[in-house]
Amino acid sequence: MANTSLRKRLSLGAAAAVAAAALLLSGCASGTSGDYVTEGKFTVGTGEPAYYPYVIDDTPESGEGFESAVAYAVAEKLGFAADNVVWVRTTFDAAIAPGAKDFDINLQQFSITEERKANVDFSSSYYSAPQAVITVEGSKAAGVTDIAGLKGLLVGAASGTTSFTVIEEQIAPTAGGQAFNSNDDAVLALTSGQIDALVVDLPTAFYLTGAQLDNGVLLGQLPATAGVSDEWGLVLPKGSKLTAAVTKALDELKAEGTLDAIIEKWLGADAGAPLLK
Repeated sequence: MANTSLRKRLSLGAAAAVAAAALLLSGCASGTSGDYVTEGKFTVGTGEPAYYPYVIDDTPESGEGFESAVAYAVAEKLGFAADNVVWVRTTFDAAIAPGAKDFDINLQQFSITEERKANVDFSSSYYSAPQAVITVEGSKAAGVTDIAGLKGLLVGAASGTTSFTVIEEQIAPTAGGQAFNSNDDAVLALTSGQIDALVVDLPTAFYLTGAQLDNGVLLGQLPATAGVSDEWGLVLPKGSKLTAAVTKALDELKAEGTLDAIIEKWLGADAGAPLLK
């Protein structure tokens, strides 16, 4: 009787060990169990709406667009099939605010800054975006070919952005930088003549002058400015257990040339944006 009881206990122990091993292997297939917002899924945050060329037709699930393609490439590196990628929508500010998140990563052209690092984690950079200056035909800025030509004009950007920092530190217009609540507000100010020129990142400049503005003019891109980071990183919740794995995935995509291919496909080269000196 005692031997029967012992055999039962050994059998139960072996079964438990096998179950535990299976659970561990299951977790390793797509990351450690419990690290993800939803087990077995990779949850990615983007804007509402998400704009071209980062997401095509506001449909990130398609994989079409720069940031949509980056997200799926990272997911694949982490072991997730495309149908296990889940998209959620957040505002830009909510994504980088302190507190719990409903996403594993979020990408909305977030520049990596020390101030933001206090609230969230960042991956390594997936894109380095130069700043560019745009205007509209007939404005005072049309025909400007250097930074000196912008100093006496009204130059604007969305407040709190790298673009606005560049205006104040690099262009230093006489009237100071003109701040707006969003890029949409700044574009409206440009088209209504409230400002003469607008500073945005180069991919956005291509989009605005090529698709949104009927008479948009891309004056050129600005030189890199020391101390102003324009490296874009994936945002993760503060202290996320996934930060190292996501960074490793991105670094592998860079090393093998996949990330460069994605950039070339969706953002193209710098053609058409001369350097403003």
